[in-house]
Amino acid sequence: MRYTLCIPNGLRTPRSHGYAYAYAGRRPARCYRYCKNKPYPKSRYNRGVPDPKIRIFDLGRKKASVDDFPFCCHLVSNEYEQLSSEALEAARICANKYVVKTSGKDSFHLRVRVHPYHVIRINKMLSCAGADRLQTGMRGAWGKPYGTVARVNIGQIIMSIRCKDSNKAVVMEAFRRAQYKFPGRQKIIVSKKWGFTSLAREEYVAQHSTGIMKQDGCYVQYITPKGPLEENLRTLERIAAAN
Repeated sequence: MRYTLCIPNGLRTPRSHGYAYAYAGRRPARCYRYCKNKPYPKSRYNRGVPDPKIRIFDLGRKKASVDDFPFCCHLVSNEYEQLSSEALEAARICANKYVVKTSGKDSFHLRVRVHPYHVIRINKMLSCAGADRLQTGMRGAWGKPYGTVARVNIGQIIMSIRCKDSNKAVVMEAFRRAQYKFPGRQKIIVSKKWGFTSLAREEYVAQHSTGIMKQDGCYVQYITPKGPLEENLRTLERIAAAN
């Protein structure tokens, strides 16, 4: 009589010693929430790091000029903690989906302001029959790279959106929904600046017509009287032609 060994799905039997391993799920992010250790980025000494889940950090109408989107809103961290790349991706998708559905895909520019550079580790344990003879417990417990997280401080901006003043309520609701993807506490803050620039709204309006600044993508540059004369004259001519 022939007997067949039936192994459930998700189990595999190594040929070396004949034990069955169980595939474990991902460890919950609450295990890596607090900033306990020093920053541990990917480097030539820290290899084999899995790619972060979030790959896109700018969404919406990225090439919109500074004048198009005067309103700016921030999602600010209120805790010193670590945010996983999976949480950042989930919050990005949540905020983007709500704003696109409500006001259109060209009505805003969203930017994720933190990057998951810190590498977290895991000391894998065997959970199979007879594993006591195979594993070493806490001997050599420095784990292997398991994922990436972003370390954020209190008051640090996590995400920003610039849009028109008419979409203020939509943007704030999008950030309120995105908050549920993160651990800890966050605040939704309406910026006093013009878009992503460092100028207050009144200051931007006052200096816009003076010709001492030029648009530089989402930001502005000041034109200083210092430097080569010919280059400054060419810059002033380009600004005058653009206006």
